[in-house]
Amino acid sequence: MPELGVNIDHVATLRQARRTYEPDPVWAAAMAELGGADGITVHLREDRRHIQDRDVRLLNETVTVKLNLEMACTDEMTQLAIEIQPEQVSLVPEKREEVTTEGGLDVVTQRDRVATVVDALRSCGIEASLFIDPVEDQIRASADLGVAAVELHTGQYALAKGAKQERELELLQKAGEAVVASGLRLHAGHGLNYQNVGPVASIPSMHELNIGHAIVARSIFVGFQQAVREMKELL
Repeated sequence: MPELGVNIDHVATLRQARRTYEPDPVWAAAMAELGGADGITVHLREDRRHIQDRDVRLLNETVTVKLNLEMACTDEMTQLAIEIQPEQVSLVPEKREEVTTEGGLDVVTQRDRVATVVDALRSCGIEASLFIDPVEDQIRASADLGVAAVELHTGQYALAKGAKQERELELLQKAGEAVVASGLRLHAGHGLNYQNVGPVASIPSMHELNIGHAIVARSIFVGFQQAVREMKELL
């Protein structure tokens, strides 16, 4: 069974809508753990649109499961990660104008930049994961950098319907085989919800799924702990 990383970014989105102190994502992390989360994921964006530096620091002190920090490949974020020392850093692409992450990191064309960040993290004992599209060239380039894991972008699968979704699932399955053959841990995420997560969770050797928006949305009606528990049961 894959581990479940619960992304709590959108708890902070609600807080920042009023620029107040609640709901606190640190509380959400505690409830997620009680619901069975294997990890807590946060994306500290350059524009600080939801998660704040304070959140990451407190989470690193209070979370008892794995803390996974998503971040862009910038000097600022690299230094902050080295200072805070989360267990895992997931490197993701980032554009300020996007509503949410629109695709995977282009490791092929940005190899030198990504390698610099990966090496800096590794030298401080921080495990690196790369968020990439399910494409063979990107998998091969990621493996060449010696990262611990890659997270396959499941956004196209999540948006697709019917036969097209089946084709997207096949692409993820094929990419998963290539990831495992490369000696990397297989992670996946983006757009996964209670209706579509099952087939992705069933991909052989799937180690970790990172899911956020669907869980936060569900929690409005059933509570955060229950929403996490229901997703764990589906996995």
